[in-house]
Amino acid sequence: MDISTGTRASNAERDKVVRLLGQHMADGRIDLAEYDTRVAQVYVTAAREDLQVVLSDLPALRAEATEPAHTRPRLPIWQRIEGTAWLGVSVLVLAIWAAISFGVGEFTYFWPVWVIGPWGAVLAFRMVAGFEGGYRTS
Repeated sequence: MDISTGTRASNAERDKVVRLLGQHMADGRIDLAEYDTRVAQVYVTAAREDLQVVLSDLPALRAEATEPAHTRPRLPIWQRIEGTAWLGVSVLVLAIWAAISFGVGEFTYFWPVWVIGPWGAVLAFRMVAGFEGGYRTS
């Protein structure tokens, strides 16, 4: 068994080096075969110092190229579909109510609240609570 004297590298450090190698390949500094060889070397390496050897002949990249972009979590597709359906039906019932009120000549009972309100409340509660799909906002 080969005992290393250097500091042990973590999986996160290895992944960072692989991302850097991917950026170098995308920039054209290394080709696919060399990328594969270096990535294999990264995952065999145990020490941090040996990870730096993989990158030693490549220039340093800017900070924004090395770190993945952090974006805010988006709503799941099913919540966007349900929200769009709710909005479409809400506009439709409001248009029907407005047409009836216009036809009668005065504002009639605002019945669309019974369509828009409960449905919207359920959708809002499910979005905030993160039900269905494992999506949590907190």
